[in-house]
Formats: sequence, structure tokens, C-alpha cells
Amino acid sequence: MSGKSKYPEQFRKDAVELARSSDRPLRQVARELGVNHETLRNWVRTTEQAQAVPPAGGVSDEERQELRELRKRVAELELEKDILRNAAAYFAKEMGR
Repeated sequence: MSGKSKYPEQFRKDAVELARSSDRPLRQVARELGVNHETLRNWVRTTEQAQAVPPAGGVSDEERQELRELRKRVAELELEKDILRNAAAYFAKEMGR
């Protein structure tokens, strides 16, 4: 952040709490508080990142990375399973001759 904010820290905390708990759009909350909506959005985003809370309906970067790794592992296991199934079918066929 460049320079000192013209808004007190407690005001920013209260504004973020109001925005997060309200069912009103962020723009409306910002307008009612006399703050630019992008400023309020930045305060909310900064607070969420500091608290390691993913945005509503989203997943964190760590969870995304874990999902990628798990999906890759599932694909490997499915390939291994198919190989073993084919090998078992081949040997069963050979044993039946």
C-alpha cells in the first residue's frame, strides 16, 4: 500500500465485516459507507488472503494444487488397473488352452 490510508484501521475492519456479512451487493455497501467499491473489494480480498479464507464458492491455491496432484494420481492408477486387467485376461486365456 502506498502511503498512509485516509481511512482508520477500525473503519476498514468494520467495513470488511459488513461487506462479508451483508446480503447486499458490495457496490451498495461501499456506496452506503462512502467508499469506492474497488477500495472495499481490495480490503475484503486482503483480509481473506490474510486469514487464508478462500473467496466464497472458491477453493484456495493449495486446494487447487492438491486437486491437480490427486487427479494425476487417479489417472495413473486407472492406467495401472487397465494394464493389470488386460494382463489377467491374457494369462487366464493362456491357462485355458
